[in-house]
Amino acid sequence: MSKMLELSKKILTKVSFDKSLFKKELIKAQNLLVAEEKIMLKIWCLATFGYVYRDVIMHVFRNVSKT
Repeated sequence: MSKMLELSKKILTKVSFDKSLFKKELIKAQNLLVAEEKIMLKIWCLATFGYVYRDVIMHVFRNVSKT
């Protein structure tokens, strides 16, 4: 697992108390990762924060697949 993916997970965990911060950091993270890491991040996000931020996670990653 890349250091960037691990760092992204740490940051997302730290900002998970705030929906807008979480979304902002998730967008930044997915812009820095390669395709395989984006899939891993999406799975991790849904497993870890899906009960609270499923709508945000799906929205961010839906937009990723269009680019």
